[in-house]
Amino acid sequence: MGFRFLNRVASEDNIRSFLELVDLAAGAGASADNVFQLSHRLRESNPMQLCQRRLARDPASAALIAARHCAPPYDSAALRALPKGSLGHTYATVLGALNYDINFFPKPAFFADLATDADYINYRVYATHDLHHILSGFSLDNFGELGVISISVAQFSHPGLAFTDLMAMLLSWFKGDTPIDELDDPAEQARTTAYAFGMISKGLEMGAAARPLFPVCWEEQMGRNLEEVRRELGIEPVREGTWSWEANPQLQAALAA
Repeated sequence: MGFRFLNRVASEDNIRSFLELVDLAAGAGASADNVFQLSHRLRESNPMQLCQRRLARDPASAALIAARHCAPPYDSAALRALPKGSLGHTYATVLGALNYDINFFPKPAFFADLATDADYINYRVYATHDLHHILSGFSLDNFGELGVISISVAQFSHPGLAFTDLMAMLLSWFKGDTPIDELDDPAEQARTTAYAFGMISKGLEMGAAARPLFPVCWEEQMGRNLEEVRRELGIEPVREGTWSWEANPQLQAALAA
């Protein structure tokens, strides 16, 4: 029987390592640092090798990785001064209205000063993560997070984000005890497996349909109209529901001011 294989897989060391990763993924809702550490822990893993192979097939992504291209820190005031409707103005205004740090992501030093391609990939993923929220329409809170991280999973199998997707599904399954159609509170619905599956599916579909986002030099796109950028990249954003920042009255009022 196959139990000898299971015994090898479920060794004490393997289980301990897995549970340490689960702890990081489970704590992601409380601190983004957990997600950064999770990705850093997976930098030499087999899934990261798959991620690197997928990115290497795209010449623009391969060139960006080889050059270790790092965008300068974002200047919120300068971005807000760009025309309304532009990617940069929208990005800075939405994050400012939510009191989010536009430069929230770790510096290269956190990722071993980008010593390896895997380190650079992790840095790049988090340096551009909130821009993906703006492009995709997925909200910048727990309602839309699984959607936006699934875009990177679809496009290049990023291991830290893929593991987060899987753990969100697993943990919601363990914690859920009420079908989603019996819940009226959006916050309660978002804790169900059905909701997590829906967000992951939306993100995977969007990522599969879009042009590669990893190699886009966003600093060159900030002054362009957001809708124009979306069309060029093949992104049809989510615009309605609790999972869309575009349906948030607070953010729409900030953008209209």
